[in-house]
Amino acid sequence: MAKGNTKSPDKKLIAGIGSALVDILLQETDEFLQASGAAKGGMTLIDSSTFIDMTLEKTSAQTSVVPGGSACNTILGIGKLGGAARFIGKCGNDELGALFESTLKKHNVDPRLFTSDSPTGRVLSIVTPDAQRSMFTFLGASSETKPEEMLTSHFEDAALVHLEGYLLFNEQLLLAALKAAKHHNALISLDLASYTVVETSLHILTDVIHDYVDIVIANEDEARAFTGFDNEDKALQSLAKTADTAILKMGKRGSMVSHRDSVTRIERMGSGVAIDTTGAGDLWAAGFLYGFINDYSIEHSGRIASACGYEVCQVLGAQIPDDGWQRIKSLL
Repeated sequence: MAKGNTKSPDKKLIAGIGSALVDILLQETDEFLQASGAAKGGMTLIDSSTFIDMTLEKTSAQTSVVPGGSACNTILGIGKLGGAARFIGKCGNDELGALFESTLKKHNVDPRLFTSDSPTGRVLSIVTPDAQRSMFTFLGASSETKPEEMLTSHFEDAALVHLEGYLLFNEQLLLAALKAAKHHNALISLDLASYTVVETSLHILTDVIHDYVDIVIANEDEARAFTGFDNEDKALQSLAKTADTAILKMGKRGSMVSHRDSVTRIERMGSGVAIDTTGAGDLWAAGFLYGFINDYSIEHSGRIASACGYEVCQVLGAQIPDDGWQRIKSLL
């Protein structure tokens, strides 16, 4: 078993590994979503971007294009909070790849990007009136990241390495990243990403969390898919048996954090109506991990996390505007 590490007082860098994707955000009706064939609140992998193009031809709604990917959203948030941040992934030698890299640098993130002649991956995120987002994902170049590219040098100065659950679709790459990170005694956090990911990956997920993961992050649907429990307290208890820190996000009802057998309840921040939940979990993770690595209490880290999650739900997409970051930073 590779776990058992503790926070290093000399290291503060958080490195993220995941898919370098560009989000195409579209606000549409439930009827449009149903016609597209998407599972509401879920993520569907597709083999070609042609489906995305065909779906976009059927809407008259405006779209917005921003860098995305679960781990990337989290790392961008940590950079905006003032934390030391790095992102590791693969994008295409194209215009979207250049947009992706420039946005990382703009957010004070160290880009460790591999490149490919394949197109940069993209995600069509359909946002319905209830603020739920349902995704079609074309991984493109991001799916070509190779296990041998996960060099230990990428993690030499990392206090924590954050992984998105979507990496479970590439078991060899995931294990290579975990071993490279643990070579330098970095803590590991894993966001389960989507209940569909959990259901597909149960055959390896239990062992991965038990053997490597120090912080596991799940929402209600993901926790239910992983633990089998509808009851939130039981689901959290089950998660806590696999990782030193287990987090259950409950949307409007806040969150619960089990850390070394002590449970902390975190209240929701803000009272506004959500416009779009895209990136809510990713930015929640940004706030919590930033606080955790900088030695804030679990409660304080949770409050920052809730503020990040709230602010991103007030806009379309996963990019919090500057005035939102100012409100968040007032909590620091």
